[in-house]
Amino acid sequence: MTPGRLLLTGAAGTVGTALRQQLRGFLGDAFPTIRLSDRHDLGTAGKGKEIVYADLTSFEEVRTAMEGVNAVIHLGGIPDEHRYKAIRDVNVDGTYHVLEAARQAGVGRIAFASSIHTVGFYPRAQTISPTVPVRPDTHYGVSKVYGEALGRMYWERYGIEFVAVRICSFQQRPNDARHLSTWLSPRDAAQLFARAVTVPGVGYMVVAGISGNTRRWMSPEGWDALGYVPQDDAETYAAEIEHLHGDPGDLTEQRQGGIFVNSGYTGLAGKEQ
Repeated sequence: MTPGRLLLTGAAGTVGTALRQQLRGFLGDAFPTIRLSDRHDLGTAGKGKEIVYADLTSFEEVRTAMEGVNAVIHLGGIPDEHRYKAIRDVNVDGTYHVLEAARQAGVGRIAFASSIHTVGFYPRAQTISPTVPVRPDTHYGVSKVYGEALGRMYWERYGIEFVAVRICSFQQRPNDARHLSTWLSPRDAAQLFARAVTVPGVGYMVVAGISGNTRRWMSPEGWDALGYVPQDDAETYAAEIEHLHGDPGDLTEQRQGGIFVNSGYTGLAGKEQ
């Protein structure tokens, strides 16, 4: 890929902050400039970085942030279940704004932060490939299904390459039994997203966003095409956390989406004052 400028949306978020710290080590010379974007404070840019603030709900702001960009890592959005309107405005319309702004700006590649919650209702006993029918567990999960579908359309219709990374459990380290299957470490996340925007000829892909976990529920299909070789395995922490789980008879302990499959789960909406 021709060296240029990489846009990182959601750069102030949990995953975005980790990528800001580790992404450069995996990009090599591919993107001399990383443009950080968010609606929250990003501090100072630092060497090889620049800041352009943008709210995903404003197409004009997103289009301004996209100017002069060669590729995008789109992390921005609400990272949990919420009220439908909030999810629609930020995750659905906001993702459309990113893809349409990218099209207008001539961007050639987008890596999209999708989620395990696109397939959250699958049993934990079943290994999930990127090609299984979606089974979203929340409005949040539906918004990620939409993002994957929109990316497919922009690839087929406009030739913008698109890699959807179904992030499972991004944590500094795994902290319960479920994470033995779903953990994605910061350095593996940085490597995976770097590969997603630098490896040539990917077309359209959906891949599992996890580390090399021995007990993983998602297949590694597509990792070889990206050249992604995870360095971490949650099994390292098994003795410390495998006893940390809920009632095995509860649906949330049987399905891959965890607490998200509970019909009463409201996520961030439940935390509103």
